[in-house]
Amino acid sequence: MKTSQRLATMLFAASLLGTLGGCAATDTREGTGEYIDDTVITAKVKASIFNQPSLKATEINVETFKGVVQLSGFVRDAADASLAGTIARGIKGVTSVKNDIRVK
Repeated sequence: MKTSQRLATMLFAASLLGTLGGCAATDTREGTGEYIDDTVITAKVKASIFNQPSLKATEINVETFKGVVQLSGFVRDAADASLAGTIARGIKGVTSVKNDIRVK
């Protein structure tokens, strides 16, 4: 009986470690916490862009990976592209911004 309990305990511990290891971050994949943080950053950037009257939020795409925000899409002039980048840089948690917004 003690042997079977030890075996069951070891199997449980091994499966628990395997499960927790699946949530770990790598260079190309975010961990669960980072994914949630990036989702919050993306939402805040989109909301800030939406609240700016001169920018059309529907024409600007925002993606975040490990705190790096990538902006893409189209705006009327270079000043609007610069403004979107400035807005993104001002959001807490943003480590850098890749501004790929193009002028129509």
